[in-house]
Amino acid sequence: MTLLPALFSHYRRHPLQLLALALMIVVATALWTGVSHLTSQARTSLGQSERAVVERDQVERTDGQPITVSDFVLLRRSGHCVMPWLEVERPGVAGRVVGIDPLAASCFAGPEAQDGAWDQPLDGRPFLDIEEAVALADESGSSRSTLSLLVADASADLPAAYRVTPFSLGPETGELGASFLLNLDALAVLVLLITALLLRSVYQLGLAQRRESFALLRRFGVPPAAVQRALMLEIVLLAALCVVPGVALGRLLAGALGGGFGQALDNLFDVPLYAGQGAGWFKPALTMVAVVAGVCLVDQLRPAWRSVFTAAAGQRPKLALVTLLAGLALAFVSPWLGLTFVAIALVFAGTGLLAPGLIGGLARHWARGAEDPLSRWQWSELGVLARRLALPLVALQFALAMVLAVQALVTVFEATFDDWLSQRLAAAYFIEVPAGADTKAAADWLASESPIAGSGQWHRVVRGAATLPAAASAPEQAVDLFALAPVSTMLTAWRFQAATDEPWLQFAEGRGVMVNEQLARRRHLSVGDTLTVILSGQSQTLPVLAIYPDYGRPAGEVLVNAEHLPTSFTPEFESVSVSPGAVDLDRVTSGLKRLWQVEALTVRDNARVRALADAVFDQTFLLTRAMTVVTLVLAATSLLIMGWVFFTTRVWYYRLLAVWGMGQREVAGQLVRLSVTLTMSIAALALPLGVWLTWALVHRINPLAFGWSLPMAVYPEFWLELAGLSLVIGLSIAVLMRRQLIQPAAVPVSANARSGGER
Repeated sequence: MTLLPALFSHYRRHPLQLLALALMIVVATALWTGVSHLTSQARTSLGQSERAVVERDQVERTDGQPITVSDFVLLRRSGHCVMPWLEVERPGVAGRVVGIDPLAASCFAGPEAQDGAWDQPLDGRPFLDIEEAVALADESGSSRSTLSLLVADASADLPAAYRVTPFSLGPETGELGASFLLNLDALAVLVLLITALLLRSVYQLGLAQRRESFALLRRFGVPPAAVQRALMLEIVLLAALCVVPGVALGRLLAGALGGGFGQALDNLFDVPLYAGQGAGWFKPALTMVAVVAGVCLVDQLRPAWRSVFTAAAGQRPKLALVTLLAGLALAFVSPWLGLTFVAIALVFAGTGLLAPGLIGGLARHWARGAEDPLSRWQWSELGVLARRLALPLVALQFALAMVLAVQALVTVFEATFDDWLSQRLAAAYFIEVPAGADTKAAADWLASESPIAGSGQWHRVVRGAATLPAAASAPEQAVDLFALAPVSTMLTAWRFQAATDEPWLQFAEGRGVMVNEQLARRRHLSVGDTLTVILSGQSQTLPVLAIYPDYGRPAGEVLVNAEHLPTSFTPEFESVSVSPGAVDLDRVTSGLKRLWQVEALTVRDNARVRALADAVFDQTFLLTRAMTVVTLVLAATSLLIMGWVFFTTRVWYYRLLAVWGMGQREVAGQLVRLSVTLTMSIAALALPLGVWLTWALVHRINPLAFGWSLPMAVYPEFWLELAGLSLVIGLSIAVLMRRQLIQPAAVPVSANARSGGER
């Protein structure tokens, strides 16, 4: 018999162990490949999409008539690169969809776009083909649809009947999406860590059961080095065979989850999300082979290194505590993003080293204090389980903590994004001020003669640029200028991170400015500090009245009263925000048209912008929830497999309970108490780790990466869901243990001859 068949004979005797190891490698590879593939592509898509929306222009008719599909056909046949953007409001709760032409969009992508990139069908969440959108618009009526015609080149020589004007979808969301994807990347790394622990636990159990085979091979003259090389070859071959289908499944997972996600976040005018899906096989495959080989072959280190690790095993509790405290301290004071990730890794390492020992130590303490022999046995056996199932328990702890953090993160992102949009899109409509129009005359008309005069439901919006002079802690800096006037009732609902008493009253009187969080962090500004702003060469020094959150934008911003802008200031963009309520919007727009002497106005329905943005982020959050569910299923399945294999070796021991006089029902009850206590204990230890991870994601990673923080929130009702899940896992293990009691089992020759023989 050769060496390799002798080694592989273990898996002939235990085929389920080989199947469990292979399935875990495949599932882990699929999960990590899918998440990393989708997030990396989505990050590129987000950046391109944001630039496309910001820089895009649209075509309008010079006669003031609305753009139609016929205009699109005419311009496309004339050779112009234009693409329709048809928003259709479907009746009932179906919501809004956007019709686009994938073929027309290809000219926006440039020569690097791949042929056939838009061959995959659009799925209506929220984008669909322009032909279907037109049919829906005809069914719903023209009043329920809006068509815009985007143009790639603002300097295009269009026919005389057309002109080019700016096109915008509303507040920028690229940074908010990039922030979400950064946190998702951090959690994907945690998935790799959980996978490594699970693979290590299953492989270690197999090694423990093969010790007698290794000893027998040595008696037959096989050198230990040859056995080690054969084991290395075995695990590398297994990894290589399993990661290929894992990568394939991961890409299918990305495709399944990314159907709506990709269409929603896709750069509708540049390379699509899946334009590069033909590449990217080698990196995930090589990564997973390295992870599998590394965690499984760590025991093949040089004997001198192993002796060092063995000598340090007695100091593990102290080392774990020092590692945990160092990570916590570093997370609080870290000035760099990379160092913060190191701090998170230290906290997880320290927690993972402490958790099984903590459960085992408490079990031993309670066993010594128990007077009832049965209670003493229960606590002692719990300590044995905590030691023998340490790695899968720690993996389950990390998975539960990750799921808790991701759930809190997703909920915080949803709430934050909703509040942010409500704040920026408080008005029902934005009316763009035409170039050269008299905004002062329009403001006087809106305040005194318009149908909404006196309602407080309108204000001007002025966008431009300003400069902050050099200070002791910062150089001269260009910032965005955001000016509003008058202070309408739509503004007073803004939420501030910090503010003086009645900030809007002082703002209306021109006695101060407001700044966004990004600028406050960079300039170390607090409420009450004075800030000098240079506008068109004129310097104004005013106190900071409030600091407001400004999610999704990296730039610093100063909010000033538009009525106090210098007369020489040239705005980059002006609009009027109105919420007419019961008043017909046409009465307002017709009055502005007469005042400005124009035939048409650009009016943006903010409800449409809000619905589209919500649809985009709903698809994003779907990806995250799917990732957490798959990770938790992987950890729970591994614990079930480990528990089943481990208890197979201890069936004879639990049968002694029946020998001592217990009935089958009582023995089953003891097994239920053991397994449920074990899983609920690890869930209790996962809770503080999950809350801390949530804090680290929203209060440390986000500010260091993007300059703004998210609100911290925990959701105790979700804790109950995790407790219920842990209870289900514990009961499942108990069921497997009880099934083992029914089957015959031989008593080991020695109590420690097999893994699990500890008493």
